[in-house]
Amino acid sequence: MARRTLVAAALAAVAALISATSAFAHAGNPNFESLVRGVSPSIPGFSVQVLNGDDRLAVENTGKQTVTIDGYNGEPYVRMDPGGTVSVNLKSPAYYLNNDPLNPGPVPAFADANAPPQWKVVEHTGRYEFHDHRIHFMSKSTPSQIKDKSKRTKVFDWKVPVKTASASGAINGELFWRGSSGGAPVGAFVGLGLIVLLGIAFVGVVRRRRAAADGEAPDGGGVPDAAATPEPERVREEAW
Repeated sequence: MARRTLVAAALAAVAALISATSAFAHAGNPNFESLVRGVSPSIPGFSVQVLNGDDRLAVENTGKQTVTIDGYNGEPYVRMDPGGTVSVNLKSPAYYLNNDPLNPGPVPAFADANAPPQWKVVEHTGRYEFHDHRIHFMSKSTPSQIKDKSKRTKVFDWKVPVKTASASGAINGELFWRGSSGGAPVGAFVGLGLIVLLGIAFVGVVRRRRAAADGEAPDGGGVPDAAATPEPERVREEAW
């Protein structure tokens, strides 16, 4: 039982580490913040937000209209139907360009912005998240708008086209330099370190308890070795 608990504790620590690492992989650039300023014209039941600073858009449609988000060449990219069904157009180059936030592509030869859409259902919740290169700064260099890295500075306005059967418009937003000198998110790494340390500490407690249950000394010594224990004197057999 103790050994199973020990293994479970170790696996829990590893799982926490993997989960935290996965979260870091989806973090945006800590130097930037992308903000949604609104949808124009307003679409009842349609909402949008930016996740992890500038990492991706989260859109949701709870209304009674079909909402379509356009790709980079004006082609239909994401379709959100009433009732929660969300589909992506496999012919849209944007579907492939958005797979990586900094390294777009590759785009397969059959993807054509001018081709009739080929829809694939990806969600039934009415919600969808995706990277969009229109909302973040693509280059690894510092934007030319930044004259002082310590100051919050607007980098650019952005738009992501959306439409319904009755109107065409856009999600409108702005990208800002946060006003930091950059670097990794220290708080996140501290949290990860605490998770690992707690896992190690828990494993140590379980090991000590197991040792005590087995009769081992607290310093890690076990029971005396059988070879060092005097053997009881045997009764000598006499022949009668």
